[in-house]
Amino acid sequence: MPRPLWTGAISFGLVTIPVKVISASEDHAIHFHQFHLSDMGRVRTRKVCDLDGEELSQDEIGKGYEITKDETVPITDEELDQMPLPTAKAIEIVSFVDAESIDPVRIADSYYLATGGQVAAKPYTLLRQALERSEKVAVAKFAWHGRERLGMLQVREEAIVLHVLHWPDEIRSPESLAPKEVELDENEIEQAVQLTETMAADDISGFRDHYREALEQLIEAKSEGKEAPEPAEDTERESGKVMDLMAALNASVQAAKESRGADEGDGDATVHPMRSRGKTPAKKAAARKTAAKKAAGKKSTAEKTAAKRSHTKKAAAGKSTAAEKRSAS
Repeated sequence: MPRPLWTGAISFGLVTIPVKVISASEDHAIHFHQFHLSDMGRVRTRKVCDLDGEELSQDEIGKGYEITKDETVPITDEELDQMPLPTAKAIEIVSFVDAESIDPVRIADSYYLATGGQVAAKPYTLLRQALERSEKVAVAKFAWHGRERLGMLQVREEAIVLHVLHWPDEIRSPESLAPKEVELDENEIEQAVQLTETMAADDISGFRDHYREALEQLIEAKSEGKEAPEPAEDTERESGKVMDLMAALNASVQAAKESRGADEGDGDATVHPMRSRGKTPAKKAAARKTAAKKAAGKKSTAEKTAAKRSHTKKAAAGKSTAAEKRSAS
């Protein structure tokens, strides 16, 4: 198990669940160091005082809040420890809400909550099953790096996940970023919808970091004294070229079809009707039933007509035979 980042407890009403916070993700990025080009000496970041130019140790460094350029208020660790922070060692659940009610943009980092010993197994399982059965998520407050934060507890497989949430006033409004109103043709919208359907996937488990793989190959080749691998063929579009929107959508749909192994004889992408205009499966089934009833009704009417004609012919034949017998006598 990875090293816990924080230890404490979940406060669930009168229930206390000892937990350990474990990072839910791993950093697979390749990190570089800075070095001196002439002798390959390592270049490090040193903490130096602006006034006397001396390099400082961690024990000589404190915290402070800069009020103005010339005035700084020092704050000690002891003062921070004495701050009234009831969630200092607890993840205090304050409410339960529907997951859809939380804007995804508010979610920051995610962490797994592991049980803090065997004593936590039963209450941990109790909370997990309560979240699963209620189909809700828990909103909680907790302290993290010297400040109070908001979090969301959610079940993932057999574990409880803590998603760190931004406070409402930490989310910028996108109002100023929205483009000015433009006119769109209905065909353009429908073509864009078709592109989303052509590029649809069941999940994102198959995506890989191709850049990191290429970078690993480069580092391996250079460390072994080999030549760098040939760069991949540049398939990027010509930059700065303005394309007709419908033509771009058409080409995008066709390219997506080809990448999915679609038949080459499909030709240009065609505009399909919006879903709301088409028949739903239930309507199609009802239409088939109506057609079948009409066909059965027509067949029944035809059979009755044929039987009636046959009966009429037999009656006429009987009358003709009787007339012939009377004439003969």
